[in-house]
Amino acid sequence: MFWKTIRGSGLDLSGLGTLAIRTAPRFWKQYSAERKRPVLEAPHRPDPSSWPNTGLHAAWIGHATVLLRIDGINIVTDPVFSHRVGLNFGLMLPGGPLTVGLKRLVEPALPADELGRPDIVLLSHAHMDHFDIPSLRRLENRGTHVVTAPRTSDLLRVPRYSGVHELRWNREIRIGGASIRAFEVNHWGARMRSDTYRGFNGYLIETERHRVLFGGDTAMTDSFSKLREARGIDLAIMPIGAYNPWIYAHCTPEQALRMANDAGAEFILPVHHQTFHLSREPFKEPIQRLAGALESAPHRLALEAVGQEFHL
Repeated sequence: MFWKTIRGSGLDLSGLGTLAIRTAPRFWKQYSAERKRPVLEAPHRPDPSSWPNTGLHAAWIGHATVLLRIDGINIVTDPVFSHRVGLNFGLMLPGGPLTVGLKRLVEPALPADELGRPDIVLLSHAHMDHFDIPSLRRLENRGTHVVTAPRTSDLLRVPRYSGVHELRWNREIRIGGASIRAFEVNHWGARMRSDTYRGFNGYLIETERHRVLFGGDTAMTDSFSKLREARGIDLAIMPIGAYNPWIYAHCTPEQALRMANDAGAEFILPVHHQTFHLSREPFKEPIQRLAGALESAPHRLALEAVGQEFHL
């Protein structure tokens, strides 16, 4: 049915056939199996309209998408609201844009149109499960700044934002009352096989009262220890899934905790699990392992399920 839909659309298939041949058969088998699988509702629904403009507030929307309000500054990390992430062919079908890629397991805890206008969008790297073009277009606003990795702004419609800022490692930008510094993580940034020049970042967000770390995607690295200062980090948003078998690019839950500890973080908000089937570990294993690693200090686990909120 998928290929019949494509053929009847008038879409140019010249590059699509090549893509299909080069893509692993395992992907197409998974794609076919997922077609009829429903996307479940998020177990929790946050209410950012009730958040005050003082303090630190966060909600896990799904995957690496977190909505933050830090002393009144609204920030969203790696926004992904699409049902599928992958190659988008610019064709609208009844259910939305045609995308060949992975299907969500769980709906976003909030739809993009209920997110409000973010002051800042943080993009860690160009991988399609972190840099989703349809989602970013829905967030386009002349009041929103985008902070992204080097050599990735060509993927955006830059004039439709207040500003798009590419940050190299150890560079910093100030937007309103927030300072954002990019730092090195252990990952890679290519969106396709040929664009290996693209960058990849983690970020440290600082306001007068709070410090928040967004790890993006990373394997184990000692880079986080360089963020440690006398003034601690209140919240570390850390990836904990997709390590089996991709350990060279993604950390285990125990490694995520170690890196957060290296940075001097108090609370850990785990992401990059429970949203897409990216790897072989069981659905609940990453959060169970992290909870086990924090058994002696369970209060440090900011949240466990999509849609939950954290307040400080």
